[in-house]
Amino acid sequence: MSQALQLHRDGPVAHLRMTRAQIHNAFDDALIADMTAALAQVADDANMRVLVLEADGASFSAGADLNWMRGMATASEEANRQDSLALARLMRTLDELPKPTIARVQGAAFGGGVGLVACCDIAIGVPEAKFGLTESKLGLLPAVISPYVINAIGPRQARRYFASAEIFDAAEALRIGLLHQVVATDALDAAVQRQIDLLLKAGPQASASAKQLVREVCAHHDGSRHDTDNAALIARLRVSPEGQEGLSAFLDKRKPNWIQA
Repeated sequence: MSQALQLHRDGPVAHLRMTRAQIHNAFDDALIADMTAALAQVADDANMRVLVLEADGASFSAGADLNWMRGMATASEEANRQDSLALARLMRTLDELPKPTIARVQGAAFGGGVGLVACCDIAIGVPEAKFGLTESKLGLLPAVISPYVINAIGPRQARRYFASAEIFDAAEALRIGLLHQVVATDALDAAVQRQIDLLLKAGPQASASAKQLVREVCAHHDGSRHDTDNAALIARLRVSPEGQEGLSAFLDKRKPNWIQA
């Protein structure tokens, strides 16, 4: 892993931190590859329960590194396609990570940085944070991150911000659904920790499967298929070791075995 990224494990919590503060944590092909590999490590580690995505410095992520963009501007269409596919793999890996994810947004996020925030299950930011899907100013569009941003803010808001490239503040990000919570800078770590604590109290399998359930429900348009699939899921969870332990603990008025004393 390069010096641009750090993966720190704190018990069952993984902290993935971007450390390119001097260029506002803008990413290039190397950082994209490193982040994708780090996320795969977390996904495969059964001891990891939660991932926190965070960054050093004043900005969360300014999106694409200017030098990287300059190089891709002179590259072939095929090279640009492969480059974009690498970014798409990163976003999908984060979005589908089989662990709950929290974005700790301590500063501005633009372009692909907004995509990272949108891919996380929970996003907490500070009032000073600014956001922008600024690609249209360059004659481009946020195509690769669009599925995740549209899921977060909805098609109506996406049509506005994709086209206008305007900058919006944390209050607007909260209103449209990009952020779940806005807290003072000195309260950010406490707010993140509160979400970690809540996630660690949930059953590991249930917590990890929550986003898959949401994704499948949103993908289906057949009501009877919904019912069949959801009934099968809850039946499978009820008879699983985790489901049995959770129900027994509730009935016995004790903590389940996944909550550490």
